[in-house]
Amino acid sequence: MTIKPITIVLADDDEDDRLMAQDALDEARLANILHCVEDGEELMDYLHRRGRYTSLHNAPLPGLILLDLNMPRKDGREALKEIKESPILRRIPIVVMTTSKAEEDIYRTYDLGISSFIVKPVAFESLVEIMKALGKYWFQIVALPPASLGE
Repeated sequence: MTIKPITIVLADDDEDDRLMAQDALDEARLANILHCVEDGEELMDYLHRRGRYTSLHNAPLPGLILLDLNMPRKDGREALKEIKESPILRRIPIVVMTTSKAEEDIYRTYDLGISSFIVKPVAFESLVEIMKALGKYWFQIVALPPASLGE
């Protein structure tokens, strides 16, 4: 079976976490494109193809969003709510990857429509294992809706 690379968007304000996620994706030997944004405002600009992302207007939307909850400007909870309220964006699977272990965050994000909640591991090797599992699950096992074009 040929696995088509799918764009993953990682919304995380921590540069080290973004770099570690990219390295883990590479180490997991996933051919997916990882695009990183630094906060919820930039995530929404990317998804709606606004500002510096207008050139992506005809590009397919991402197949998966990895979302940190605690970010400046617009946090992950606010971005999640906005995404799930959009008829065009709501089908994109969202996996929360955060340092939060608060039950309130787990309940609230599932209520808003996330697909999974993962507490960020501290060790790089654990992150590689998570990326491998995410890759296998999201890109080999489940059927995703066809990638629609940005608005």
